[in-house]
Amino acid sequence: MKSVIAAFRSPRLFWVLLLGFSSGIPLALTGTTLQAWMTTEKIDLAVIGVFSLVGLPYTVKFLWAPVMDRYVPPFLGRRRGWMLVTQLGLAVAIAAMAFSDPAGATTLFAVLALLVAFTSASQDIVVDAYRTEVLEPVELGPGAGVHILGYRIAMLTSGAIALILADRLPWKTVYLLMAGSLLAGILASVFAPEPKLAEKPPASMKEAVVEPFVEFLSRPGAWGILLFVILYKLDVVMATALTTPFLLELGFTMTDIGAVTKGFGMVATIVGTLAGGAVVARVGMKASLWIFGVLQSVSTLAFLVLARLGHHYPTMVAAIGLENLCSGMGTAAYAAFLMSLCNKRFTATQYAILTSLMALTRVIVGAPTGYLVKTFGWETYFLICMVAAVPGLVLLLQYPRWTAPAPAVAGTAVAAPRS
Repeated sequence: MKSVIAAFRSPRLFWVLLLGFSSGIPLALTGTTLQAWMTTEKIDLAVIGVFSLVGLPYTVKFLWAPVMDRYVPPFLGRRRGWMLVTQLGLAVAIAAMAFSDPAGATTLFAVLALLVAFTSASQDIVVDAYRTEVLEPVELGPGAGVHILGYRIAMLTSGAIALILADRLPWKTVYLLMAGSLLAGILASVFAPEPKLAEKPPASMKEAVVEPFVEFLSRPGAWGILLFVILYKLDVVMATALTTPFLLELGFTMTDIGAVTKGFGMVATIVGTLAGGAVVARVGMKASLWIFGVLQSVSTLAFLVLARLGHHYPTMVAAIGLENLCSGMGTAAYAAFLMSLCNKRFTATQYAILTSLMALTRVIVGAPTGYLVKTFGWETYFLICMVAAVPGLVLLLQYPRWTAPAPAVAGTAVAAPRS
């Protein structure tokens, strides 16, 4: 228990919290908040829909992640230097959006929004790499939980709080305030410690692009690891893909759904991620992945109970709270596991690839969910969601193989998950 408390007391986690906040700010500014601004400017709904494409950089960020592994800025160091560059770039790009006209210069507005998304995805690459490299093994779980806490607070800031401010202030002022909030990350970049690594950066772009794949795929059970990354939260993705239509069909109002899913649900998620981080530090990576994998699956049964009871408000609150709590714990262990997989010569590239695989699950799995509900009904659908956890848990039986030493690749340091 003392080691867990010590991990949460680490000053490194304070910087991780600030960087998590800085990472979370831009997302809504190119998503839901941006849509609200465009709607108030009477922009055509079809155009607003097309603007969802500005989020593409988040899904392909692994394409330029090798640049951040290969090149070291001439100030602050390999990770802090890139963090400062991306954060200053973000502040400028968001401020430029504030002074633009979404109705009168829609094309320029779209270019600026795309620039914000690209710079934000670039910040995510280097912040993820920094967090992976600077934390001690016992701090991986707490670090994942604290990062998610900062990220969630930021999403609340640039989402709900920004919308509330927009009822009282011009959009220009709101976006300038959001640009100013990036000062938290800028301060972290300047004052946080630079990771101290024995490994040297890749010597060429070819090495930075090719060897992260060669090194990873040389590990025992590499393909099983990649499949596990895709499947571990499959049940959660399926269970939550149609939450809003499900609750509306049961007769809950939009106010009910907003208050519980966005308010109470977010609190439950934050509690879950912090608790999950503590458990990882206490019992280790393997045990945590097992415990939270099972809990994620079992929590789906609460939705099944709600489907059977119908419009029952206490059960709805309990189902949302339980799912978010268990999913938050699973996310903390999952993020810590992804960090443990990275070879520190190629942290930016390997972590970006792994998170892209994680995003692939969300994109693909959502497609057939409506068909499954129409075919089998809600109760059977939630049973299917629960069973969807089994493949990931079966793959977890290979964990001892994943932690075995990998054969060395020329010029690289061997990496294995830190349990």
